[in-house]
Amino acid sequence: MSFDALCETCEFARIDEETGDLVCDALLDEDEMVDFMMQGNKKCKYYRFYDEYKTVQKQN
Repeated sequence: MSFDALCETCEFARIDEETGDLVCDALLDEDEMVDFMMQGNKKCKYYRFYDEYKTVQKQN
């Protein structure tokens, strides 16, 4: 699975309305952002699987 494919299933991913690009909404400080940008295609340590059913279970 590629890095971009992981981003599509991440809790922090969203589509930018202006550009249509997939962007990361993780709240990172400046040092974390530099580390994130420098990691290239390595596994993202901020990745969290988005499970929409987890939200539904809490509503029931």
